[in-house]
Amino acid sequence: MSDPSGENKRKSSRSPIFIALVAAFVAAAAIYVINGQNGNEQPGGQGDAPKSASAGLATGQVKNFVFAESPGPVSEFSFADDRGTERSLTQWKGKVVLLNLWATWCAPCRKEMPGLSRLQGELGGDTFEVVALSVDRKGLEASQKFLGSIDAKQLALYIDESAKTLENLRVIGLPTTLLIDKKGNEVGRLTGPAEWDSAEAKVLIKSIIDEN
Repeated sequence: MSDPSGENKRKSSRSPIFIALVAAFVAAAAIYVINGQNGNEQPGGQGDAPKSASAGLATGQVKNFVFAESPGPVSEFSFADDRGTERSLTQWKGKVVLLNLWATWCAPCRKEMPGLSRLQGELGGDTFEVVALSVDRKGLEASQKFLGSIDAKQLALYIDESAKTLENLRVIGLPTTLLIDKKGNEVGRLTGPAEWDSAEAKVLIKSIIDEN
């Protein structure tokens, strides 16, 4: 004859496990739904569908370029040139600027810097400039040596030894490159290295030059 009390004890002992399994299933389902709907979302809401008419130009070597949903002014910040003179991006208004943030210890920065130099040599002028801004705390001399070692002759040296620029611009990694229009608005950004002298990059940049 079965023991009802024993059976109840077994059911009771299994119930916490059962409840835990159900809870885990529900949690997994919730994560699946969230990720399924927003699987491409990036920090800061950059996974939203791009609104720029040029959004389709983020291809090839610049496929990771993320257009701002609504281009707005770049946060104000200051830095210095190689003579120690204080500078700010307002001095570049009227030009399209490719602002590249880098440091000497950043291996991907070293890899992409020659391309940035070639891009400046080809497109730099009255309507466009590459502004390569070192955020290296080692100082001016270390950054100068770095640029010399990679033969980046076309790039002027700008530096923010405090690295406060990273916080002001909400930069999450190096290198990070911002494309800024002639009005000083951020068009979009790319986190990580890219071949900035590639055909795709030049088409993207020229589209912004021609828009303004």
